[in-house]
Amino acid sequence: MKQRYFIELAYKGANFHGWQFQPNAVTVQECLEKALSVITRESIAVTGAGRTDTGVHASYFVAHFDASKTNLDHPDWVYKLNSFLGSDIVVFYISKVHPEAHARFDAASRTYQYHLNLIKDPFVIETSWYFFRQPDLVKMNEASKILFEYTDFTSFSKLHTDVKTNNCTIYQAEWTQYGSDVVFTVKADRFLRNMVRALVGTILEVGLGKIDLNAFRRIIEQKDRGAAGLSVPAHGLFLTDVEYPESIFVRKK
Repeated sequence: MKQRYFIELAYKGANFHGWQFQPNAVTVQECLEKALSVITRESIAVTGAGRTDTGVHASYFVAHFDASKTNLDHPDWVYKLNSFLGSDIVVFYISKVHPEAHARFDAASRTYQYHLNLIKDPFVIETSWYFFRQPDLVKMNEASKILFEYTDFTSFSKLHTDVKTNNCTIYQAEWTQYGSDVVFTVKADRFLRNMVRALVGTILEVGLGKIDLNAFRRIIEQKDRGAAGLSVPAHGLFLTDVEYPESIFVRKK
């Protein structure tokens, strides 16, 4: 019987076509599987905690894989793996887990952050969206609180996806500002395709005075993607945390 491992990692998504394997495109999953297969000398398949789209980053990501070797949790293997990966991916830890532990289905919550930069800064051009107007964070936080009243977020979901339900439970949704960096943090039990980027685009309309809180509430209740605002660019979005029940896995990084 093979040993199952959880792997904690991070990646800058600018040069990847998302997490999930795609033909004729470079993805994080493909690069990780190739590196693991080389150092273990066996064919390794990796399952991620979720799918990030093209250009989206992860400052923290979890995946699982099975291998014949039983000592891959030793730090030397992390060093070897990082030496085979490019500069856009880093592995933090490899941990042994129960054979049935699943990086995606056992996740209790995920947290995303979206970064706006109010000044033009060439050093963060790939990891934040240059937004030249100061939005009203007080109004945006008021709009964010409204999200806790709802569970159906069809208005912020990409159309024609294969999910069975558009219901999500949001645990945290708030805007903060650190100098010129404006950050939206949102935590939920699950997310729909394109949900965070659509939320940011719509809440920004509140912050710019284009719509009021009542209009924002109506957008949610319409359950119509066409009623919501535009999706903001992918390069400002980060997956920052994936949480599991302690019986499954405890984060090391």
